[in-house]
Amino acid sequence: MNNTVDPLTIFLVEDDVWYAEILEYNLSLNPDYTVEKYFSGEECLQNLHKNPSVICLDYSLPDLDGKKILKKLKKSHAHIPVIMISGQDDVQTAIDVLQEDNVQDYLVKDDDTKDRLWKAIIKIREKSDLIKEVNHLKEELGKKYEFNKIIIGNSDGIHKVFKLMQKACDNNITVSVTGETGTGKELVARGVHYNSSRAKKPFVAVNMTAIPADLMESELFGHEKGAFTGAHNRRIGKFEEADKGTIFLDEIADMDVSMQAKLLRVLQEREVTRIGNNKAVKVDVRVIVATHKDLAEEVKKGNFREDLYFRLLGLPIEIPPLRDRKDDILIMAESFIKDFCKENGQAVKQLSKEAKSKMLNYHFPGNVRELKAMAELSVVMSDNDIIEESDIHFNGVTSFTDFIDGDNTLKGYISKIIRHYLDKHNNDIGEVAKKLDMGKSTLYKMIKKGEV
Repeated sequence: MNNTVDPLTIFLVEDDVWYAEILEYNLSLNPDYTVEKYFSGEECLQNLHKNPSVICLDYSLPDLDGKKILKKLKKSHAHIPVIMISGQDDVQTAIDVLQEDNVQDYLVKDDDTKDRLWKAIIKIREKSDLIKEVNHLKEELGKKYEFNKIIIGNSDGIHKVFKLMQKACDNNITVSVTGETGTGKELVARGVHYNSSRAKKPFVAVNMTAIPADLMESELFGHEKGAFTGAHNRRIGKFEEADKGTIFLDEIADMDVSMQAKLLRVLQEREVTRIGNNKAVKVDVRVIVATHKDLAEEVKKGNFREDLYFRLLGLPIEIPPLRDRKDDILIMAESFIKDFCKENGQAVKQLSKEAKSKMLNYHFPGNVRELKAMAELSVVMSDNDIIEESDIHFNGVTSFTDFIDGDNTLKGYISKIIRHYLDKHNNDIGEVAKKLDMGKSTLYKMIKKGEV
């Protein structure tokens, strides 16, 4: 972040010329401060187009009192902090003035006023700098989540995902992200949030599988102190945390059916009710959900409410599995290798032709997550600046349940099994044909036709 100090423009509104000059002289000792004096409320209001950093306002002016000026400021320039300076030491007046959102301090005129004014402006400046820094970090975070930075690839499937993400960024429609485990569903959700109008508001991610069913309601909607055994303090739920921002509900298909009804009500009414409280709290939340399951199929099975399904469907974004985007495998692997080498202070290593071929012939059941782990391990296993075929190690799930996961044809399952054995035996046709008790010529034909 830029460490240079921004100049501060201070409006000093005071009808006592002598007193105004004393305060101006004291403030001008800081070369970063520019002080402009005004002797009436109207004069100050007419110059607000200069957008001052802070207004030091005398409570009792000849034309307008402090309350009237504050009221006018609230309508057009509510963001400008105000320090009220008054000859009155009435406590009730001070309380009334300090209740206004833009009033940062109330100073009574005495011998110490100039010093207290100096300190009050320093506090305002520190708060302003902190807000600027937070906004800067959020902008940087938004840049970090540019589509082509969070999802690496150049395949048609990924370009389709990018187009849909952009459509989601342009409005507040609910988004449902689907894809196999490890494809990057949360990255898509973050990309949509940080490139939308809600980017500077919270992004709250909740994994349905990580929360016990009996704690789900409290986690999402919150509870009051004493609402149940163990509720020692009030808890704000995830929906309230995400107010004005985005809530990401991962693995939504695993949500308990009883909770689905409560979630549906929250989405319809746009309000939550904490456990132990009858008063509803309005929330403005953009909802993004994700699942690796077929939600429509879950509805047919009776595991998911149909009305909630249609409420959540919104804009569907399906992330293709890595085996369907072969063009992206090497691009992603080289990116992961480059990042890992830099993080560990090593020269960037290159993939040999044989290593690339081995990777392209693997089906990656763990998708991008598995590819990243494999790429990083290959750097560790490599003994020089070239990653060889022997440095590539796969650790994908190869159980029978992995083969039958999802819908497929018999021909499709045969293809998966053959591909598994080819990967396992480094594309040794003779060995694979022997293991599967099939002819080598049949296997060659299937490979030539692209059936494997």
